[in-house]
Amino acid sequence: MDSTAPAILELGLLLLLAALAGKAARALGLPAVIGYLAVGLLVSPFTPGYVANREQLSILADVGVVLLLFEVGIEINPLRLAREARRLLVLSPLQVLITWVLSTAGCLALGLAPAGAALIGLSIAMSSSVVVVNITRSRRRTTDQRTDEVLLGWSVLQDLVGVSAALILVVVIGVGGRSGLAAVAGVIAFVALAAAAAFLVPWLLARLRTEHDLFLLVSVASGLLVAGVGSRFFGTPLALAAFVAGLAITESPVAAEARQRLLPFRDLFAVMFFVALGAVIDPAQLPRALPWLFAFLAMVVLGKVLVVWIMARLARLGARPLQLAIGLGQVGEFSYVLGAIALGAGFRSPPRRSWCGWPIGPIASNSRGFHNSA
Repeated sequence: MDSTAPAILELGLLLLLAALAGKAARALGLPAVIGYLAVGLLVSPFTPGYVANREQLSILADVGVVLLLFEVGIEINPLRLAREARRLLVLSPLQVLITWVLSTAGCLALGLAPAGAALIGLSIAMSSSVVVVNITRSRRRTTDQRTDEVLLGWSVLQDLVGVSAALILVVVIGVGGRSGLAAVAGVIAFVALAAAAAFLVPWLLARLRTEHDLFLLVSVASGLLVAGVGSRFFGTPLALAAFVAGLAITESPVAAEARQRLLPFRDLFAVMFFVALGAVIDPAQLPRALPWLFAFLAMVVLGKVLVVWIMARLARLGARPLQLAIGLGQVGEFSYVLGAIALGAGFRSPPRRSWCGWPIGPIASNSRGFHNSA
């Protein structure tokens, strides 16, 4: 038997299960992501029965999040936003700042270390552009055109502000054990690399426009290559590097076509990202994690949904304030990345503190172990 047959069989099985679970979730009126997470939980080592190869899942998940954020970066057009959504240039960064401060304060009160609280607070302040895009393109949506436009513009600016803040945080807190000077040098070098990619990649894609197979290969390879080089040699977190790589080529004439070609691959690998995420959930730990779940839910509702609703009403954007606030009242793939950075760097609270009789420190500590084992 071919030595790779088990891996291929497992990949096919997981994709088929994910498709069926996604369909079932949508039939119940839930996002397909819930079904993907359920499949990951089903094949995790924490539930009885079949256990998937977590190393293989982790690699596919990394590819998925890189392509996901690379495509989101391509979709963002800062110059167009500056022309068409000037009030959002103030409102969205202000909301990120307010939510970040409130959420960080809440995390500090619950016993997280300052660096970890800052990263988790920033993750709560941001919403998923991918989720927002799906909302605005859904056939069952109840939003009007203006609300869709404001939703997209607000979430895109959140990404820009959040990525910039995350890069600064990575430098300040020294993720990976690097000194502040080395981290600054790495960020500057990566920005130079992204600037070079912004010139070279569109130039190359423009010459391959009629070669559909080569155009696709270069589109995928450029995202993976720039993200990989940024992470491997300049110390930039992989997902951050992928987002900046996509952002670098967003102004090029071929950006829209590159994004369209990437979508099928993004969707395929993104499914594996959510399956892998479900595979690190230990149901036995859920009772202990309930205080954190309620705390994060409160931070999202009070620190983001309420803040967006008030700002939208005061600013008179022409959008429906409640729909805008609810549409942005979620956290997404980039928030998971920031949380993973915090846990992977060991920014967890000591096990001395408790909240309503629930131990706080061990929950974060165990979560770090789950992430590393993926």
